[in-house]
Parts: sequence; structure tokens; C-alpha cells
Amino acid sequence: MSRWLTDPLLTVEGLTMRFGGLTAVSDFHFSVGRGDITALIGPNGAGKTTVFNCITGFYKPTQGRLALARTGVANPVEVEALTRSGRRFATMQSGDLFLLERMADHEIAQRAHVARTFQNIRLFAGMTVLENLIVAQHNALMRASGLTLFGLFNTPGYRRAERAAMARAVGWLERINLVERADDPAGALPYGDQRRLEIARAMCIDPALLCLDEPAAGLNPRESAELTTLLRSIRDDDGVSVLLIEHDMSVVMQVSDHVVVLDYGRKIADGAPQAVREDPKVIAAYLGVDDEAEVIAAESEIAAIAGDSP
Repeated sequence: MSRWLTDPLLTVEGLTMRFGGLTAVSDFHFSVGRGDITALIGPNGAGKTTVFNCITGFYKPTQGRLALARTGVANPVEVEALTRSGRRFATMQSGDLFLLERMADHEIAQRAHVARTFQNIRLFAGMTVLENLIVAQHNALMRASGLTLFGLFNTPGYRRAERAAMARAVGWLERINLVERADDPAGALPYGDQRRLEIARAMCIDPALLCLDEPAAGLNPRESAELTTLLRSIRDDDGVSVLLIEHDMSVVMQVSDHVVVLDYGRKIADGAPQAVREDPKVIAAYLGVDDEAEVIAAESEIAAIAGDSP
């Protein structure tokens, strides 16, 4: 059976997000399987980025529960117990459990180990490529420095932390083929390299869940192929669960284990990529028609315009 059903890392229940009189996401349920790549897709304005912002703490949901089991199993009994306790997170019998809707964005990143990238690249353009990967490990280095005291005295513990941070950064430069550009400003990299560097920087915090907002946007076919290879290695070699928003359906179909479709803030499909791609409701949403009965007519019209037989 599918891991998003049998071994969910993240379980979202009843997520609703309102902005005044506008409901951007309504009663949304889905899960991310541990070790899966899950794609969240839908037409523009469907509410995908709003979901990301709720998961990563940029928005506080109007209602709903977002339970992340960083270790162990998301036991429903333990999730209910943590909910009733009023706490944000706890170490339960089956592992570390977090209720993301109760946590601030910095807690979600540091404690729950959820990392994300954005639609618009947010590298430190004036820093070098290597420095971008080191600065991502700032929190771990600050803890090792005793909030600068141990760093000032260059204690053995701090030196070990520095070496580990450097080794992790160099390791990621090797994986994304940017070792030779390590000392160049990040802003001087080609666009596709910047995309991969941003993902590598997010991976430097050792995430349990990596959230990628349109990672293939603006990439050419060669760069998209490099991206899919990187995403598969993150899943298979690092064991990290990936949740991505993506409009490039070739990327979605190549890398995803699980696809969830939003339209006007509501879930209209949820399942394996092939089944979702053939779902009439999904076809209707992407063709911009109002009901499933219009799908065949719309497809015929598109075929006629293209000069093909309906």
C-alpha cells in the first residue's frame, strides 16, 4: 500500500485559510509519505502556495491540524493526545511529534526540520556559493559556539562543528557540480545553477521535509533533467521526503510518487501520478471548463485547432 497512507510523515487535516471574506483553502486533507516525493499541483490561484505557507509557518491557518512525525509513526492516538494537551510538540512513545499550526516559522525550521525554497530565488547574491551553504548552518554553529563564547576561544567543540559544516557544504557542492564555482558570488551563477544551489542550501539544515515551490520554473530541458536527478537522489540517498509545487507536468510525472490536485482551494484528486493525470476532474480544471462533461468537447476543440483528428 502507498506510503502516504501507511507511513505518513505529514498529515494535514481540515486545513482552511481565510483572508477576510476570501477563502483561499477550504477543508483540505492530504498526507506526505515518509520517503516519498509528493507533488501539489493545480491551476494558478488554486491555493498551493497558501498551503506551503501554512505548513512552513508563514501563515497561521484559520483552522485545521498539521501533524508532522519527524521520527517514528504518526500514531492517531498520540496526535489526539498532543492536540488535547495544548502543546506544540512532544516526544511521544513512537517518536518526535509536532503540530505545525501551533508553531512559529523559525520553530518549524529548527525543531521540526522543515525546509523550503520559494518561487523567486532567495540566495544571498553577494555571498559566495560556499558561504551560502555555510550560512544555512548558522543555528548549529551558534549552538556549538555557546552563543559566540566558545567561538571566541576557538574551543575543540566549536572547531569540530566548523569542520562538519564545511564538510557538509563541500559535499553538497560536489553533488550539484559547483565545486569550481565555490568562491564565485552566488548571483553570478546561471539560473539553473542558482536553483540547485538553493535546494542544496535547504538540504544543509538536514530537513525531514523539503518543500520546493516551483523548482523547475524557468529551467531549460537540460536543467530540468538535472533537477529531476537531484530530487530523486534526495529521496533515495538522503531519505528526505519532498513536497513540491510544480507546473511542469513532465517533471511531476517523472519524479512524483504521489500527486495531490487543488482547484479553487479544494482538493479534487489525490493518488498515484498516472491515475491523477487521467482523472476527468483534473483535466477539466486544467482546461478551464466547468464540469467533467465538457472535457471531451474541450479536447476535441484543442485537437481541431492543432490540426489533429478529434
